Amino acid sequence: MEISIPTTQLSTDPKPHTTYTISLRLPLRSFTVQKRFSDFLTLHAHLTAQASHPPPISPPPKAYFSTTTHNLALAESRRAALEKYLQTLSTCADPRWRDTSAWRAFLNLPSTVTAKSSVASNLHGTLTSAANGPATTDPAVWLDLHRELKAQLHEARLQITRRDQVAAAAGANAQTQTQHEASAQAKKSLVKAGSTLAALAAGLQASGDEWGSRKLGEGEVRRRKDLVAAGRREKDSLEGLLSAMTAKAQVDAAVADKGALLGVGASANGPGTTKVGSGRVLGRETARTRELDNAGVLQLQRQMMREQDEDVSVLAAAVRRQRDLGEQINQELVVQNEMLGMLDEDVTRVAGKVEVARKRVAKIS
Repeated sequence: MEISIPTTQLSTDPKPHTTYTISLRLPLRSFTVQKRFSDFLTLHAHLTAQASHPPPISPPPKAYFSTTTHNLALAESRRAALEKYLQTLSTCADPRWRDTSAWRAFLNLPSTVTAKSSVASNLHGTLTSAANGPATTDPAVWLDLHRELKAQLHEARLQITRRDQVAAAAGANAQTQTQHEASAQAKKSLVKAGSTLAALAAGLQASGDEWGSRKLGEGEVRRRKDLVAAGRREKDSLEGLLSAMTAKAQVDAAVADKGALLGVGASANGPGTTKVGSGRVLGRETARTRELDNAGVLQLQRQMMREQDEDVSVLAAAVRRQRDLGEQINQELVVQNEMLGMLDEDVTRVAGKVEVARKRVAKIS
């Protein structure tokens, strides 16, 4: 975690005072926090009380004969001292002060993230080894974890594309080595994506609608479940494509070895064309079908059709939810109209009573 205090601001509510803008950069997101000097003093007191030992550094002393609202030099020196104070606590080898709730509350860090060496290292550990750790039940950490899933799937897709687009001019050994490296990196990213998907699903199952002190609505929970389902479909699609490409490469290698033993030249098919062992001549192919034989193309088509069917099912479920929501809104409107009608009758009745009372007061006066 990178922490700094780049700027200060002068505030006038409820009275003139200086606020310090704390900038935090985590592995997957960055944000700022506004704090007063008195907040730092309170933090120091709470850290000392919760850790049973004072931190290795103290905040700058309080000035009694000058204020930062009128003395810019004092404001700048205090900003630098407070920045050093936070950075020392963030990088200190002893994590006892970072493990306290006062530290996390002061910096608005997720409540489920506990620090061993630092808050940043533990958030990174949550993202990289979440499948073996506790379920992720913090809403912000869950979204960070989903962003990490998207990055892993994107990396796997890039490596598969790299494997598919190896330059034909390269030597056979160099080309094969590049393909093996790309396949290994793609498999590594897909394994990480599987662990991340398991952590996301476990977080939804463990927490339900309750996320710490916050409660997510049913629509948000459904949206997150749909995100997990979409990520799982994309991962399965990439795994199937990678497996088909690997199997195709093995078949091509066997055909090439057989052709070399039989003395069959590669130029027999004519210039500009490449003939696969199955007999299909590859012409203008797409990136996904260029290295596939007929069986691989058929498998890819079936896989794409299954994905389209699943997308239609998800869309149909979304439409059904919208219909149910519309029916509930209609029922609520009917109830509200009835209540408005009852209110109108009550107002009319009260207005009549007020008119009678007004006439009686007029007679008395």
